[in-house]
Amino acid sequence: MEDLISREPRDLGRALCIITGASKGYGRTLALQLSCLLKPRSILLLVARTAERLNEVKESIKALDDRQKKLIVRCVQADLEKMEGVEKTVQAAKETSPSEMDHLLLINNAGSLGDVSRLALTFTDPREVNRYLSLNVSAVLSLTAGVLQAFPRHLGLQRTVVNISSLCALKAFPSWVLYCTGKAARDMMFRVLAEEEPDVRVLSYAPGPLDTDMQVQARCFSAMFSEGQLLSCEESGAKLMKLLLDNDYPSGAHVDFYEL
Repeated sequence: MEDLISREPRDLGRALCIITGASKGYGRTLALQLSCLLKPRSILLLVARTAERLNEVKESIKALDDRQKKLIVRCVQADLEKMEGVEKTVQAAKETSPSEMDHLLLINNAGSLGDVSRLALTFTDPREVNRYLSLNVSAVLSLTAGVLQAFPRHLGLQRTVVNISSLCALKAFPSWVLYCTGKAARDMMFRVLAEEEPDVRVLSYAPGPLDTDMQVQARCFSAMFSEGQLLSCEESGAKLMKLLLDNDYPSGAHVDFYEL
């Protein structure tokens, strides 16, 4: 995995890197790849609902740290669908002093697919819709706001926020009303953030159709799987790592795997 992203002697600085949904799938891969690009004494804050899986990722990162960079890996068991989970994550981030880091990197990866077997006219219960939007939109905005408030603008600190997006943010798919709505809302949310906070580097990255548990749930991706069109998390993540290293994307942009 390290070979995919470390051919050039570049790094992301001494960073506090927060990754949500870090216990499995794409989030796990990003955590491992980012660990190879951080300077010594950087902090990886891994957030997910399952403590056991988070600890497994932590051990995998330690095994990768063969250059003795002494990365600090902290696990935060939190349900971001609930206010308490967002507050717990922000509080964990605050344990790091802004003066100790030269880069704050927040990767909003956590999310859910929703029920992709139903058409829009079947969602008559607003409570069901609100539960979906709570994790996939509201928590993302609240977490991003809380983290950026905890690490305000100051000389020598680069602040980067990544939204893991999707083609579904731009294109409508029948029976995907919740997922498309959530992704579209997140893209616009981060475009607004880029306008309001010009010193914050903001990126919405669509990783392509990934070979993960989430896509197993999505029956419309079954044809892609059988034809070998799903992407590995490592392949997609490597392109995101290069985007972050190059740091030449327009802030607020939506960048798709297939555009790179």
